[in-house]
Amino acid sequence: MFNQDIIEATKAFVKKEFVGAEGGHDWFHTLRVYNNSLLIAKTENANALVIALGALLHDIADSKFHNGDDTVGSKKAREFLFKLNVDSAIIEHVVAIIENISFSSNIGKKNTFNSIELQVVQDADRLDAIGAIGIARTFNYGGFKNRALYNPDIKPNLNMTKAEYKASTAPTINHFHEKLLLLKDTMNTKTAKKIAKQRHNYMVGFLDQFYGECNGER
Repeated sequence: MFNQDIIEATKAFVKKEFVGAEGGHDWFHTLRVYNNSLLIAKTENANALVIALGALLHDIADSKFHNGDDTVGSKKAREFLFKLNVDSAIIEHVVAIIENISFSSNIGKKNTFNSIELQVVQDADRLDAIGAIGIARTFNYGGFKNRALYNPDIKPNLNMTKAEYKASTAPTINHFHEKLLLLKDTMNTKTAKKIAKQRHNYMVGFLDQFYGECNGER
């Protein structure tokens, strides 16, 4: 198959897999990450096919929806790409992206894998977790899990282990402090850093308004 044929087949596969998915982790999230990856890659010397496939398959089986199992996504992606006869080196690179992209997978971990392709897709994924879309996705997931919006008696935990992070049932607003506000400084590429700064500032403004309303100040 030609590269574009592989990409189109992967799009169709992912779109089908995400029918009925939670709104913050659905096909449209993947499509935004894919488009952001293409934008960031314009200024990077990287393998375009690896980036495209990594972006499209990065969330194919998010552990949050598979009882915390981090291995489901990489297995599913490897099996799918193998059926398309994708080069084995490409497959392994895409799988490595899936295994190393998430925020939780890097808590307390010294990275053993890195590539410009991972950096591009990781930046694209993290950009979709902040700004206006990030706010919408966060509250959508909190509603999906029936979590409180805000409880001033439950303070954000800024020193969680990976296990604590994955098991957390804290109010949704805590997630901004425990993850989203930290993402700006984790961006790898110049393009993502520029976009992240604006999106970060938007979240800061939102939180200022949120707490002001909660405290009867506005």
